[in-house]
Amino acid sequence: MSRQDSRHSPPASASASSAKAATRRKFLLTAGAAGAAATVAAPAVAQSTGPVSMRWQSTWPSKDIFHEYALDFAKKVNDMTGGDLKIEVLPAGAVVPAFGLLEAVSKGTLDGGHGVMVYHYGKQTALALWGSGPGYGMDANMLLAWHKYGGGKELLAKLYDSIGASVVSFPYGPMPTQPLGWFKKPVAKVDDMKGLKFRTVGISIDVFQGLGMAVNALPGGEIVSAMDRGLLDAAEFNNASSDRVLGFPDVSKVCMLQSYHQNAEQFEVLFNKGRYEALPEKMRAIIANAVEAASADMSWKAIDRYSKDYVEMQQKDKVRFYKTPDAVLKRQLEVYDDVVKKKAAENPMFKEILESQRQFAQRATQWENDTVVNRRMAFDHYFGASGVAKQPT
Repeated sequence: MSRQDSRHSPPASASASSAKAATRRKFLLTAGAAGAAATVAAPAVAQSTGPVSMRWQSTWPSKDIFHEYALDFAKKVNDMTGGDLKIEVLPAGAVVPAFGLLEAVSKGTLDGGHGVMVYHYGKQTALALWGSGPGYGMDANMLLAWHKYGGGKELLAKLYDSIGASVVSFPYGPMPTQPLGWFKKPVAKVDDMKGLKFRTVGISIDVFQGLGMAVNALPGGEIVSAMDRGLLDAAEFNNASSDRVLGFPDVSKVCMLQSYHQNAEQFEVLFNKGRYEALPEKMRAIIANAVEAASADMSWKAIDRYSKDYVEMQQKDKVRFYKTPDAVLKRQLEVYDDVVKKKAAENPMFKEILESQRQFAQRATQWENDTVVNRRMAFDHYFGASGVAKQPT
């Protein structure tokens, strides 16, 4: 499908309603290569323009709930602009491979996309600090708070500029803590992981290598087939809904829950910088607010869908879930510290971002740990062995 930029419609009548519509829809039109823009002046006779169309791609298979999140975001923008901006989202591989999204959006091959920053790890390792690792004890929502209010937004723009990426980035959509992964048998100690062929991405590549594993970074749609063919012994992706629909229960019946390798990850909405800056200020404001609306909606949908699939995998797919041993979690933190120390020494921006996160996290996590009550006690009270709210059998 070819990209349609903007088209002039025939002059409208001089009625009051047409004039009002024309004034509302006056904006910068883009044409040709991404970034080239021309300003349309308001004529004496009311004139309207057609919608701006953008072709996007996600980094997710069409069946994954992640692609659904991408479609949800696009719909919010399309609806909130009244159709003045029309974003079409294609699944991974429709135009470029999943790991090729950043380059494609930067060059203007795509107008935008939906993915995660850890997929750009090969371009600049510091990008993985928006989602790959323990986040100094922050969860994904707290990391987004750092991004918006603690200096992360400015550092991300600086980071993309440093690698010549012509993009505008909006991190959004806090993800729950991700499982350690899918294994052939439960992991009881650190040594159980040594020598296994394992899939992960971002800084987690270095962390799991430090735990003695042979790591292969693959996009989501390729993991299960690699496990089925014996190219991987174990793997992690993200959540109960994605893992189930991608087919993990077909190749493994053991999933280890809780991990620090991606404790604070979120999604990323990417725009080609030229295309984004050519939009009128009002439309850019709608996009910014749509990002935050989609972020909240995604986190709510995740709670509903993930919890359902978590139960379904146990009851129907006969998956056994185990908590990752504390010794493994502790070792993850130790290895992570060694990894980021080395990367900070060789990459000044990595060091700058890490320090910014540390300062924010020290304050924010202290507040959270002192303030938020442990919900496990309430859960056990209502739903434990003698829970007062359990349904009668």
